[in-house]
Amino acid sequence: MSSNESSNSSNADDANDANANGTTNGTTNGTNDGTTATPGFATRTIHAGQEFDPRTGAIIPPIYQTSTFVQDGVGGLRGGYEYSRSANPTRSSLETQLAALEGGAHGLSFASGLAAEDTLIRAIVQPGDHIVLGNDAYGGTYRLINRVHGKQGVENTTVEMSDLDAVRAAIIPGRTKILWVETPSNPLMKISDIAALAEIGHAAGVTVVVDNTFASPALQNPLALGADVVVHSTTKYLGGHSDVLGGALVLNDEDLAAEIGFLQFAVGPVSAPLDAWLTTRGIKTLAVRMRQHSENAQAIAEYLEQHPAIERVFYPGLPSHPDHELAKRQMSGFGGMLSVALKAGREAALQFVESTELFSLAESLGGVESLIGYPSEMTHASVKGTALAVPENVVRLSVGIEDVADLIADLDAALAKLDAPAV
Repeated sequence: MSSNESSNSSNADDANDANANGTTNGTTNGTNDGTTATPGFATRTIHAGQEFDPRTGAIIPPIYQTSTFVQDGVGGLRGGYEYSRSANPTRSSLETQLAALEGGAHGLSFASGLAAEDTLIRAIVQPGDHIVLGNDAYGGTYRLINRVHGKQGVENTTVEMSDLDAVRAAIIPGRTKILWVETPSNPLMKISDIAALAEIGHAAGVTVVVDNTFASPALQNPLALGADVVVHSTTKYLGGHSDVLGGALVLNDEDLAAEIGFLQFAVGPVSAPLDAWLTTRGIKTLAVRMRQHSENAQAIAEYLEQHPAIERVFYPGLPSHPDHELAKRQMSGFGGMLSVALKAGREAALQFVESTELFSLAESLGGVESLIGYPSEMTHASVKGTALAVPENVVRLSVGIEDVADLIADLDAALAKLDAPAV
């Protein structure tokens, strides 16, 4: 930090506070006209935080691609903006949008999903504290909690989230600070009962965090079900086009939001202006994209469930899914993610992921294009040999919005190349 920047550190704190307030005003209702009526979800995706440029009339707010802002005298900040690490108008717009989507008071945007998670953990947990998380958590989340914060003396317990008694038993009174819920889970598509888990967590004085990346706020609203904080990798469905990295936190608690906002400013894991703008652009089509993702995934899941090479399909939209009824109650759609277990095992799974054409072999998910991956060696390699290890015959599909007949034909052709399954 330069001496000039350091001399204005108190002003930067003020600017950061101003930005935090600025990104939350009106976002619970998401209105732009002063009324109290709550617009529909698709309306909020397009209009929340997206007022046209008053100087030129440009319908799309500009990208404020700047590192610093001119002051009207020392400490005379225009709109509370001083330095883009503390606040930037493009990021402020996105944060307003994020809060409106989840029905929260505070939205905060980060450089990646893991940056958002790390900042949240720093704000809540101290050495000696404890975190409870699901036994099917994203490998990167577990790596962050176990290997990064674990070195700082933070302990964790993984548990089957559908077993509410096991969750209660895993909470250590006075030490457990976070109950980390991921639903649907990655990659086995388990559905956790957010309302029931929130009740358990709150009874123990624990902050209940829900990773809503797979469902997106188009299909599921954890805050309305009792969660305290919602986490997103905005790289996925919110951005939606595989062209940006980002993360987000949405919450209502004023004090926790202030602590996270301070860390966001002090540590600097913020989204850059162009990344924030790309995320905002992607969000505007979230409602229509999620409808098509869900429709395509449902059709593919039904096709794969009948295929002789497939042992099991993990998709909550199928009546055969053990959490199907819970998913119907908790979600307004079942999303674009599914996984399958191959009857013939590991080699068949590897052959399958390397034989598709429209489904590109790649990590990540949630883009308009379809992706296929082998979690054991790709997204979840960091949890091999642990209780979170993914079975070696499991393949994960991120179903895009292409013509579903073409996607099914691609999968059918790839499965036809497999060796005959073992009897």
